Amino acid sequence: MAKKLFIKTYGCQMNVYDSARMADVLAPLGYCPSESADGADMVILNTCHIREKASEKVFTELGRLKARKRARQAEGGDMIIAVAGCVAQAEGEEIMRRAPYVDVVLGPQTYHRLPEMVARASRAARPGRSGGVLDTEFPVESKFDHLPEAAAPQGLTAFLTVQEGCDRFCTFCVVPYTRGAEFSRSVDEVTAEARRLVAAGAREITLLGQNVNAYHGGSPRVSVAAAGSSPAEWGLGRLIRHLAEIAGLERIRYTTSHPRDMGDELIEAHGTVPALMPYLHLPVQSGSDRVLAAMNRQHAADDYRRVVDRLRRVRPDIALSSDFIVGHPGEGDADFEDTLRLVEDIGYAQAYSFKYSPRPGTPAAALPNQVPDPVKSARLERLQALLRGQQARFNGACVGRVLPILLDRAGRHRGQLVGRSPYLQPVQVAAATDLLGSVAEVEIRSAEPNSLTGSLIADAPRVTTSHGADFGARRPSEAHA
Repeated sequence: MAKKLFIKTYGCQMNVYDSARMADVLAPLGYCPSESADGADMVILNTCHIREKASEKVFTELGRLKARKRARQAEGGDMIIAVAGCVAQAEGEEIMRRAPYVDVVLGPQTYHRLPEMVARASRAARPGRSGGVLDTEFPVESKFDHLPEAAAPQGLTAFLTVQEGCDRFCTFCVVPYTRGAEFSRSVDEVTAEARRLVAAGAREITLLGQNVNAYHGGSPRVSVAAAGSSPAEWGLGRLIRHLAEIAGLERIRYTTSHPRDMGDELIEAHGTVPALMPYLHLPVQSGSDRVLAAMNRQHAADDYRRVVDRLRRVRPDIALSSDFIVGHPGEGDADFEDTLRLVEDIGYAQAYSFKYSPRPGTPAAALPNQVPDPVKSARLERLQALLRGQQARFNGACVGRVLPILLDRAGRHRGQLVGRSPYLQPVQVAAATDLLGSVAEVEIRSAEPNSLTGSLIADAPRVTTSHGADFGARRPSEAHA
């Protein structure tokens, strides 16, 4: 009999990928995905430690699951509760102490061992017991060597992890401690998974990594066999160029990046690989050199500006998003004004901004001159108002343009499809369902704060392959030329 598995995913796209792979690992045990924790035989909380009060939110959710578990046990059944991800890695022992009804706690690098953990937890399960299985080690072997092939994607877009971990050690960030050192999968392994995803229906793949543009995967075996024909490792730019040759792969994206790792080959790929979308998430965090140094970002504000200038020279229509932290310890008024100045200089299509909050164990948590919360709140309000205005102007500038839209899902209304622009904006279109999965020419009619609405260019050909395609925006007259 099939068992129900519910996975609640917090945080980043990497966690979305990891949740899907945990489902793959558990499928041979008879677990099938469920849309709700109600009636589930196993619930996994795949946690993220980036947001403020992340661990407390996890404990709140665990309290709700405790009641469900007790109810199942009263009926003669049980529910296995597991906590995975970065909160589990950072606070595994605390979870076991505060929530002894949790059966399994595992880190991001050990979920390939989930079947063994579930078996151990099931053997030990009995009402009223305490303790559970804790596995937050950093194994010597790569988990990717032990994972089954990824299941077919649930839609036309898919995530593919190519890199994990980070060696940058920004003072505010827990990633190096929860995800470990940088590790890159081989080109052969990434290519094989990409081909499987495309064969299963994916038309757009987003390459994932905590510091994805630090990718340095082993080159293909066929290239190594030809003596001297290939370096031992490929960077992200060369990997993208290689993946773009896969027939049926319309679009490639990647996230998240570090400004220090935007190398020449990757920047060049933005100008020469049509499948690589002209939208880049490139976090800067602050526009103040003093704060950037305190963050250990290893670049200055003008270094970031120069990277953006180079990207715009090779791809003039590229759109940028970023991350900003307001109120890092020691940030003064002048530092914050430097951040506003950088935002005005760059111009963003979208951005994420947050008040600094300490993460236990990170160097910034112990720094003096913590910024008072009212000051952080006032600064964040100013920054977000500026960023919202930029996003509204970017979206508004798309009105009247013709954009190639990957139509990937049904809309809320009958006869409506929704897709993504090259700049990652949701676009609503009146269209027949037989257009699902195609890249259609759409004239943008209106812009909302977070989405666009458009209409099909009736006589425009559908784009069914990325090779040689022009992914830039055009005027309606150009679409008929």
